[in-house]
Formats: sequence, structure tokens, C-alpha cells
Amino acid sequence: MAQIIGNLVPEDDYTHPLGKETNFNESMYFNFFDPDRSIGGFVRLGNRANEGNAEMTVCLYLADGRVLFSFKRAPIGHNDAFNAGGLEFSVIEPSEELRTVYSGGAAELVDPRSMSDPAEAFKNSQRRRLKVDLTHRASGPMYGSSHSKTEETRDTEQQFGKAHYEQHMRVTGFLEIDDERLEIAGYGLRDHSWGPRHWQAIQRYEWLTMNFGPDFGAMVSIIRRDADHEKRGGVVVRNGELSLIRNVEIETEYEANDLYHRGLEVRLETREGENLVIQGEVMGFIPLRNRRQGMVTHIGEGMTRWHCGDRVGYGLSEYLRQVDPGL
Repeated sequence: MAQIIGNLVPEDDYTHPLGKETNFNESMYFNFFDPDRSIGGFVRLGNRANEGNAEMTVCLYLADGRVLFSFKRAPIGHNDAFNAGGLEFSVIEPSEELRTVYSGGAAELVDPRSMSDPAEAFKNSQRRRLKVDLTHRASGPMYGSSHSKTEETRDTEQQFGKAHYEQHMRVTGFLEIDDERLEIAGYGLRDHSWGPRHWQAIQRYEWLTMNFGPDFGAMVSIIRRDADHEKRGGVVVRNGELSLIRNVEIETEYEANDLYHRGLEVRLETREGENLVIQGEVMGFIPLRNRRQGMVTHIGEGMTRWHCGDRVGYGLSEYLRQVDPGL
């Protein structure tokens, strides 16, 4: 069984008792990238049983720049499983092996940036039949916490998930797009969180996931709750062993709108004193959003090629920003 770092237990891989909070959310997320095919993507289910639905997202980046995308608020009435909207997550062996399966439709976005106006993007896109069947096996430890004392002291409207953990994974399986079958072999990262959540509870973040092969990966994050509270950190994983990041700086190159990121440089230092410089090139980008009570949250999702010394890897760069609702 994979090593577990933090106050977690293997059984945390399953769903947890439904909290009484209106905005209680339990979510699992998996990303994956096949370096030989230059194909990647992510899947997510966020159970919001007290609101009567699950946020279901499937996003696939194809090698020619197209993105296949599906989002639903699928009806649910419980928090007993991750199974909604055609997407299902199964725990094969806690902390070690999980499976993600999707069967349904997806919009083919020739210009993924058209998702800045989702109604128009869906109306003008062709539909594709899509199947996803992937197995995710641990390539590093589970790391995180089953509860955050700091987060629990906040009003539920201002919480972003009091429990959260992540893990680097090896990924194998297949995608089927209409009648074309694509075998997948690569790497990725998964996360699991539960507790009250509003996407508008924090000001901004940068969340970067990186896989350079079976022996080397990283996760980097800068989370700014407000002007006075910022957290910088992450992990470096080598041969299954984890090093915590003590400090990180991210320099970002944006597109002309100063919102969509297209390139970045990461400078980090681990607690052991190792310094790394990692460059990222966004190969595929899709702008997503979440709206609540007149507030708009931009979530920019970039499939990214990473360079660290002579190593080349793939992963996701996710940028969250609160933006002017009029934009």
C-alpha cells in the first residue's frame, strides 16, 4: 500500500458522511497526460448533495488543439458514491489504485477559448460520443490532511474545503471518441476534498501539477485567500519519496487579455535546500467559470509541457481568479 503522509487513513479514499452545511462538497479529481500521444485531460465529480446535484466535468485535450468538454449539474440525493452524469469513480485498493469511467457525449471545441461564453460554445460545437476508462495507480504517497483547524474556524460561506489530499499516479487505459480508440499510458495527479466549499471563498490561486516520468513529479501551489493571507508550497516526488517545498515563485506570461496564462517559470526551494527552475509552455487552454450571487470566478485550465533541466514532462496549470462580472 502506498505511503500516507498527514493525518489520513486509506479509508479516506471513500466518501464521507454528508455534512449539514448547505454548501457541503465532496469532490474527486484526476488528471492524466500521455507524453507519446500529446493527449491529456481531467475528470471531476463534486457531490453537492444538500444542493441536490453533482458538478460533473470531463475535459480532454487532443494533440491537434481541439478540446472535448462536458459539464453537467447531475441530480443526486446522497453522498454515498461518486457516480453521476455518466461519470463514475471506483476505489480498487484504497490509497493505491482507482478507476475512472465515463460514457456520454462531449462538445468538440475547435477553439477552446470560445468557452468564455459557454452557451454560444455549446450551441456552435459538434457533439462527439466519448468513453473514458482509466486506471490510476500510485506512483508516490498520499499527502494532505483530513481536517484543517484553520479552515474549520471560518464561516461556512468562506470555506474552501477543510479536508484535502493529493497523490501522483501512473495512468493506463483508453479513450474512445466516436469509433476511434486511443490507448493511454502516462502519468497524472489526483485529489480528494470534502467540507463546505464556495469557489468565491478565495481571491486567487495557481495550482501546477507536473510529471516527468515514473521517478519524478511535482505539485506547486500559491493560494491567496485575501491580501493578508497567502500560502506557498507543494511537493517534489522522486522515486516515491516526497520532499516538501519551502518557498516558490511563479512568473507568468499572459495573453493579451492579461487573464489567460500561456507560459510560466517556476523557481522553488525544498526544505532540504534543493533549488529547481521549471519552465512551462501551455499547449492547450480552456477558460472555465463558476458564478454565484453576482460573483464570477475564472478558472483557466492549461495542458502544459514542463522543462526541468534536461527532463521534459506534462501536467496541468490551473489559475483561479475572481473577475469583474461585466467582463
